[in-house]
Amino acid sequence: MPTPSTHSTSHPATPSLPQDVEWRLPRHARSVSRARTLLTEQASSWKLPPDVTDTAVLLLSELMTNAYRHAKAAPGRELWARCVLTEDRLRVSVTDANNTLPVPRRASSEDQSGRGLTLVAMLADEWDAELRECGVGKTVWFELRVTSQP
Repeated sequence: MPTPSTHSTSHPATPSLPQDVEWRLPRHARSVSRARTLLTEQASSWKLPPDVTDTAVLLLSELMTNAYRHAKAAPGRELWARCVLTEDRLRVSVTDANNTLPVPRRASSEDQSGRGLTLVAMLADEWDAELRECGVGKTVWFELRVTSQP
């Protein structure tokens, strides 16, 4: 699997906020677990509280899964995952090359899928989806409050 590209606007010698990291991953099922691993590692380096990390990883997984499964895009298009940490918030976004905005749906008890955006809406402090201003596709994002930052 290709190595994701990482872009960070923070400098190791300057741990000031905001801090920003982005990963570009192939539109493939394996990229979902890769994104979870990358966010877990990044959250550890940022010293995020475990509950914030766990929730962020779960919600990122849901957004990446939706982008992988539903973003009908040309072969070779990537999924972009971006995390921005400010003093009191973690914002995580996933960008894909499909212009269809997601809508939460009510899954029945028999459905084996369809609960991802409902989880995002329940667990995130804020979330939304918007078309990209430049180019093709959309970005779906969520924010979590960071209650304790060492």
